[in-house]
Amino acid sequence: MTEPKVALVTGGVTGIGNAVVKALLKQDAVVNFCDIDTVRGAAVQKELAVGGARVFFRPCDVSDESQVKAVVDQVQQEFGKIDYLVNNAGIIRRRTPGEPIRIDDWDVVFKVNVRGAFLFCKFVAEYMIPQRSGRIVNISSIAGKMGDITSAPGYGPSKAALDCLTKTFARELAPYGITVNGVAPHAIATEMSAQWSEERRKAIIESIPLKRLGQPEEVAATVMFLLSEGAGFITGEIIDVNGGFLMD
Repeated sequence: MTEPKVALVTGGVTGIGNAVVKALLKQDAVVNFCDIDTVRGAAVQKELAVGGARVFFRPCDVSDESQVKAVVDQVQQEFGKIDYLVNNAGIIRRRTPGEPIRIDDWDVVFKVNVRGAFLFCKFVAEYMIPQRSGRIVNISSIAGKMGDITSAPGYGPSKAALDCLTKTFARELAPYGITVNGVAPHAIATEMSAQWSEERRKAIIESIPLKRLGQPEEVAATVMFLLSEGAGFITGEIIDVNGGFLMD
């Protein structure tokens, strides 16, 4: 009998991260998911564990080195390996157009979106390298390719940095059989997009060739492909999931 894959997903309580957690469980993986929201995290674990699914909530501030290392070490000690890492945790800080950029907002966005992904890649890679296998997928954004379009100046640059980090780790880890890729969504129906005004929502949908918002499950499906054996010869790629808004 094949051993189940052991996965670690950050930002797994809602949206894309939650969809990835559910998709992994459908493939009978052992899923560990992190989030800073301990109340909702515990509730999600209870909900998903019905029927005997092996899913475990790990409270974590992804920007905190000691917390990240503790989570990675705990998963490795409990299950003896980590096969998959999905760095999904991310935040955005919007402002009114023309309003000065708040340095605190810039700093916290980079701490979560870039430092958080770096820390998990670093500590997970230390276990993946000896086993000479593993899959890492970082959730980016089209804002990393074309600049931010939502009056949140720190967000696009943080995702551009994440794209570069993805390619850097892809080169670093390829000799050990580890692939590192990114997924760049746009206009996905999550809590983040739920903050849009109706006018903005209509304008965004009109700008998308497929004329609709994407669903978290569609992003998760792309992640699952990159985690699969079929994607074993793909590394250092940032795959768009945006309804045709950006074709590059």
